Amino acid sequence: MSTQASLPRLPSRFPGDHLLAFRRDALGFLQHAKRTCGDVAEFRLGPEHAVLITHPDHVRDILVTHHRQFVKARRGDVSKQFLGEGLLNSEGAIHRRQRRLSQPAFHRQRLSTYAAVMTDHSARLREQWRDGDTLDMAQAMMHLTLGIAGKTLFNTDVEAEALAIGNAISDLLQYSTRASLPLADLILKLPLPSNRRVRRAQQFLDTTIYRIIEERRAENTDCGDLLSMLLLAQDEAEDGTGMTDKQVHDEALTLMLAGHETTAVALTWTWYLLSQHPEVEAKLHEELCAVLGDRLPTFDDLEPLTYTRMVLTESMRLYPPAWLMTRRNLEAYDLGDYTLPARTFILISPYLTQRDPRFFDAPEQFQPERWALNPSGPKYAYFPFGGGPRQCIGEGFAWMEGILVLATLAQQWHMQLVPGHPVGVKPLVTLRPKAGMRMTLAQHQARHTPGVLISP
Repeated sequence: MSTQASLPRLPSRFPGDHLLAFRRDALGFLQHAKRTCGDVAEFRLGPEHAVLITHPDHVRDILVTHHRQFVKARRGDVSKQFLGEGLLNSEGAIHRRQRRLSQPAFHRQRLSTYAAVMTDHSARLREQWRDGDTLDMAQAMMHLTLGIAGKTLFNTDVEAEALAIGNAISDLLQYSTRASLPLADLILKLPLPSNRRVRRAQQFLDTTIYRIIEERRAENTDCGDLLSMLLLAQDEAEDGTGMTDKQVHDEALTLMLAGHETTAVALTWTWYLLSQHPEVEAKLHEELCAVLGDRLPTFDDLEPLTYTRMVLTESMRLYPPAWLMTRRNLEAYDLGDYTLPARTFILISPYLTQRDPRFFDAPEQFQPERWALNPSGPKYAYFPFGGGPRQCIGEGFAWMEGILVLATLAQQWHMQLVPGHPVGVKPLVTLRPKAGMRMTLAQHQARHTPGVLISP
């Protein structure tokens, strides 16, 4: 009979110090826990017994192999107050049914119709820019991806309301971050200005989405967008019924929140990394010239734009937008040499695993070329979109959007970080830059030769 080892415990100086440190700097606290304890680190977050998991084999066990023994770790139903039973929150049979109904919206044939929307919005943006302009690239990417989300999800132009929608989404993301902390259920019920702001944001988004659903129900036609697929989907595997307005609302809001935010964050960090590595940017521009010439990219260019994909892949290794995932085991669970007590609050961080020197050479360096060959390490050493049955349903959409936006903008523009601009991470639900990303635009001075765009 084997004896399980004790979980490596992070030393504590006084009661509650772990929670204070986590609230002050969640990513820094988890980095400290990994450095101190290794692949498995136990600590307390207030009343919670928490464990950080960072080894790819353990990640695979939890997300894939034994996923049925785990649920999404949330405190009460706070996140359900605004996301409802969307794919991010639902469990069991409800999650399987909603994913089954939503999946056709992300099939390859459907995705190809969204490519033109992505390049069109990106091309319009690049034509609005002026040489020498300075802007916050984080805001610019949020605005761009929100416009793309509005068109592909609702077949509507949300740019007129983009600022209000963007602010409402930011408020809800701030709320989501607080909702995962101990005592959140109580704190979020207090009459605080921040809580009132969240309720206003929720009401605004609810009103907007339900209005669009009502209009589309009346039309009863496929408009070629994601919302049409959700409204017309029928569960042929079960009872043949479709989604209620509430279910469509929950999925639409989830897709809008998750879809535009994550891609915008990934692109923002990509522009920053390119600004710090001119040799990578030069190679990227060389590929864009060779593959595209002076035309806009299309769906068919996704495969030949291999280096563009490598740049985005490496950017999301260093700065994964979804930097933290949480689970809770329903019963005691043996994880390698350790036993996790029932209902342990489990934290899994792609940011930490993807910077581990055991799985990546020079892990802190930006090296897109490392993806030229298939990685030889563990599969879940890289998992920016999660894994298993809960792997991001919009992964294909996100890759396509990231590559097409990056290619369209980088064809014409070079971005340089404003000297002295502070660069740091702000680990909310996504890994936003702490102070935005102030960058100066410089237009590529190009000349045309037989269908090829050449930059000096």
